[in-house]
Amino acid sequence: VQADGTDGNCVTFVLHDEDHTLGNSLRYMVMKNPDVEFCGYCITHPSESKINFRIQTRGALPAIEPFRKGLNDLMGVCQHVLNTFE
Repeated sequence: VQADGTDGNCVTFVLHDEDHTLGNSLRYMVMKNPDVEFCGYCITHPSESKINFRIQTRGALPAIEPFRKGLNDLMGVCQHVLNTFE
């Protein structure tokens, strides 16, 4: 993961070797946070396997916090689905 941005509450994370599967799921989990003002992603080009994932928060909350929380929450949901399936 590579993070670009001059302001700590508005950052674009570059996720390599990822696609819509992670992008849309993670966007959903991050947007559940009430401190997040904007969250979106785009795939730079169909032949490249990376996404630009942008988070903008309200106030002084750094964007890395809802990004980490979204990843952890998504892992929890995936683990629950796997346990239920098994």
